[in-house]
Amino acid sequence: MNQPSPAIVPQSAVRRLPRWALFLLCAAYILPGFVGRNPWRGADMAALGYMQELAGGHTPWMAPLLGGLAPETDGLLPYWLGAWAIQLTTPWAAPELAARIPFVLLVALTLLATWYGIYALARSPGAQPVAFAFGGEAQPADYARAMADGGLLALLACLGLAQPTHETTSYLVQLCCTTLVFYGLATGPQSKTLAATALAAGMVGLVLSGAPTLALLYALGAAALYLSDTHAEPSERRHAVQWSVLALASALIAAALTWWLDAWRWKLAWPQELGKDWLDLARLLVWFAWPAWPLALWTLWRWRRQILHRRPHLHLLLPLWFVLVTLGCAVGTLPSDRALLLSLPALAALAAFALPTLRRSMSALIDWFTLLFFSASVIAIWVIWVSTQTGVPAKPAANVAKLARGFEPQFSAIAFAVALVATLAWCALVWWRAGRHRSAIWKSLVLPAAGTTLCWLLLTTLWLPMLDYVRSDVPQMRTLARLAGQPTCMHMYGLDRTQMAALQFHGQLRLVPLDDTPRCDWLVHAPYASSANARKPMPLPDLTGWTLQHRVDRPRERGDVLELYRRHVPQD
Repeated sequence: MNQPSPAIVPQSAVRRLPRWALFLLCAAYILPGFVGRNPWRGADMAALGYMQELAGGHTPWMAPLLGGLAPETDGLLPYWLGAWAIQLTTPWAAPELAARIPFVLLVALTLLATWYGIYALARSPGAQPVAFAFGGEAQPADYARAMADGGLLALLACLGLAQPTHETTSYLVQLCCTTLVFYGLATGPQSKTLAATALAAGMVGLVLSGAPTLALLYALGAAALYLSDTHAEPSERRHAVQWSVLALASALIAAALTWWLDAWRWKLAWPQELGKDWLDLARLLVWFAWPAWPLALWTLWRWRRQILHRRPHLHLLLPLWFVLVTLGCAVGTLPSDRALLLSLPALAALAAFALPTLRRSMSALIDWFTLLFFSASVIAIWVIWVSTQTGVPAKPAANVAKLARGFEPQFSAIAFAVALVATLAWCALVWWRAGRHRSAIWKSLVLPAAGTTLCWLLLTTLWLPMLDYVRSDVPQMRTLARLAGQPTCMHMYGLDRTQMAALQFHGQLRLVPLDDTPRCDWLVHAPYASSANARKPMPLPDLTGWTLQHRVDRPRERGDVLELYRRHVPQD
């Protein structure tokens, strides 16, 4: 006998969230950060470098190189997507904008698959709310739609989702493919053809984006869940066995593809071996997955009887399995935040099932905390922007000038108008939320999702010139190219992938490795190599015949220096 559901939901609590509002919220979250900015330093810049090399035909598609170096992250699919987009849109779109087009679609697909995956889980029999004696309980379709709306809002509200989902890296591809696998496994018994397609695409995508082990674990765990339901009705049991066989078949195909590509890599290690601290990991989890993780813990507590029941409840155990796998990956690999990113859709699914069980006092606490936190953040963003534009108040502008040496504030009427409209929309939403008779179960996550979206939008409109100046390599690389007089080629020594990609993209230079027979008149040298905690001196090459002309550092980091040398030309 099934345990009674802890969800007590009347039909009045599952009223529809307006589709136009949900679509507008998703668009306001996705588009800012992809449009109008320069590539940021790190994986985002390095990925663009590989994409341009592939699009230009300068490196093999199966083994891309940048300055003779292979990518730091495994997986070819992200570079292929960007390179194909650059080839298809040249010369109508700038390379950095063209490379982002597939990744915009990947974010949208992630949100869509998350919604439909949670919808399917909420339609399962074990997820249904308690039936009332005289009727009036939520109808299954309406209940599932409201839960899916709440889960999507929980995903948008996660603080750690914004930046990684706006970078053209393998981590975004892994996130989208993980969500596709989650959707396929959740909807398998209900929509076999579409679910099988999503499962296959997600498994292959995980292999091609450098996460074959995760693909195998997802599929094997789901197959075990399906097979463990020995108390189901004969028809349900037959469907479960069929879907478990399909999951195992997808795992076998993923393993074969990984073996064929020689993509097996053992990356797991004890946290101590990776230099991790448990307290730092806990802090990362607290802010990165906020506010989904407290709601997910509440779900595990309120639905504990269903979790421990001898008949598995897929709506709880499937997302829990995804969360456990990705948490283990975050603990045992680097970088932890990018591995933790993959847990957010499943955490959002668990968070959604907390909504029907929340007490009114807890819901009010979430609202008040969210209102105070995001309102204070919005005010701070506006105050600092006004200070940089007008000099009043003076202290924020002085702090910006100190952190971003040489930055000249810029005013954009379009960015100002978008930011102002978004802020007014936040005020209107707060007024709506403060109204009475707001009984929808997704109401507690409206303010967190809207607040996170608003802050991200303000940062990528009002603060975008400042963030570009500080986070990109534009000032350093353009200064270096200008000092060299825009030569046709330049030798390099000791540069990392990001520096090579940035110098080729921003400086419009052709970089050539330094060898025994110099062919260029200029040489750029990185005297320090970046490490996790400090910058280590690099060994100097034989610079006989070269003279140091300039040392160019980044505006924010004086230790990040590039040295520019000029070759002596023998006089006849």
